[in-house]
Formats: sequence, structure tokens, C-alpha cells
Amino acid sequence: MASESTKLLIGHKEKHFTAGDVVRDVIMGVSDGLTVPFALAAGLSGAQASSSLILTAGLAEVAAGSISMGLGGYLAAKSEAEHYQRELKREQDEIINVPDTEAAEIGEILSQYGLERHEYAPVVNSLRKNPQAWLEFMMRFELGLEKPEPRRALESALTIAIAYVVGGLVPLLPYVFIPKAQKAMYTSIGVTLAALLFFGYVKGRFTGHRPLLSAFQTAFIGALASAAAYAIAKFVQAP
Repeated sequence: MASESTKLLIGHKEKHFTAGDVVRDVIMGVSDGLTVPFALAAGLSGAQASSSLILTAGLAEVAAGSISMGLGGYLAAKSEAEHYQRELKREQDEIINVPDTEAAEIGEILSQYGLERHEYAPVVNSLRKNPQAWLEFMMRFELGLEKPEPRRALESALTIAIAYVVGGLVPLLPYVFIPKAQKAMYTSIGVTLAALLFFGYVKGRFTGHRPLLSAFQTAFIGALASAAAYAIAKFVQAP
């Protein structure tokens, strides 16, 4: 029976997507990178700034934004790891000090999956004999916590920062090649909206949402932000 199960598992290939944290960081970095410098460039264009000034301000914002976003991702991941360690220590103490209560909690968790007492009792007894497995079971099924990767904080910071820079350079590129800010702005709008549509579509494919809807939602948010910045700049400049 065991060998038959092993054969089935070997022949079965799962196709689940497992890089959720990395994709989340890329989405966060690129979406903000595309939107914030885009809105800044549009606002400065509305204020009649020159292409060189817009480019300088945009690059400064990309640098500051990537550092800020990367640091935010680092701190968030560190906080998550610290929270996991606190809960792990608390759960370890409870298993040592109130083992019967913790064992009863195992039964309660398994009963939620439709198992009767006579069905889950052997599982409870087996876990009690293996403290490490017991601890991992409680962390995952009682608290819903997964053990963070040791390098998660640094990887998250770098991923978000690099993604922000990549996204942020897209709306600024036209200002490199087109000296007149107004013309550069129109080109930037076209390039950035195309990038937002593409990014939104890819994001939808990875996250399981409808790609076309995701594409239009992402582009709409970016367009709204830039339009608001442009309108505010025009309003402030109005006599």
C-alpha cells in the first residue's frame, strides 16, 4: 500500500505557484515606481518646468522612493519574523506547561475538518510523542503562521527597491530624449499607460485575477494619479 502511494506521488506533478512573496514585492515596487514618478513628471509638466528639471526631480524621487520602499519592505519582513518567533516561544511554553490543554486544541482543530474523536485521537497521541511536529502543527493550524525564510527581509528590500527603480525609469525616459517638456509629457503618458496595461495584465496572470480587468484597473489608477497632479499644478499656477 505504501509503495503504491509512493508511486502515485512520484507520478503526480503539482502546478501550484509558490513564489507569492516575491511576486507581491515586485507588484508593490513596480506599481508604485510607475505611478509616483509618472504623477510627479505630469505635475511638473503642468507647472511649465523644463525637461531637464523634471528629469532631475524624477530621478531624485526614484532614488528616494526606492530606498524608502525597500526599507519599508525590510522592516515589514523583520516584524513578521519577530512576530513568528514570539508566538513560537509562547507556543513552546504552553506545550511544556499545559500539554493537556494544547492536546485538546489539536482535537478541536481536527474536528473542524469533520474528524470524530475516535478518528483524531491517534493523531493527537502521535503528535504528543513528537514535540517538534506538535509545535509546527500548532503554529500552522492554530495560529496560521508559516516560518519565514531567514533571508526574507533582505530579499524583500532588494526586490522592492529594484522593482521601484525599473518602474520609475519608464515615465522619465521621454524626458531624456525630448527637450520640450510638453511633448515629453505626451510621450511619457503613452509609454507609461502602455507599461501600466502590460504590468497589470501580467499581474493578473500571476495572481489569478482576470488579466484584462487587472490591466485596465492598473492603468486607470496611474492615469488618475497623473491627471490629479497635472490639474493641481495648473490650478496653483493659475493667476
